[in-house]
Amino acid sequence: MDVKTAQHVLIAQADLTVSDSFLARLKQQQPPVPGQVTSLLLALKVITENLKAVDQIDRSLAYALHQLAYVGRQAYEQGKQTNVEWPPLLDADIERIAIATAQIFKGEA
Repeated sequence: MDVKTAQHVLIAQADLTVSDSFLARLKQQQPPVPGQVTSLLLALKVITENLKAVDQIDRSLAYALHQLAYVGRQAYEQGKQTNVEWPPLLDADIERIAIATAQIFKGEA
């Protein structure tokens, strides 16, 4: 995956107006589509590597990263409170997304 594709994946999966995006599915209390989290984590890895030596990031990318980490966790927790049966690894996957996002913002790899 190249950097442009990775950025597109992250922005698209954070888009709540697209009914099958990662965040939209969580907000609808539906589990991610198979492979969706894997694509997100791969895109985060590519972006992390690319941004090591960069002091600034694109605003739309920053917003998407924030949404994936923050809104993703909120939607997951809301679903738990209403007894949604999430996939067993989703909690850990959302944590990995948050950790990767924090590393990007801190400039760590």
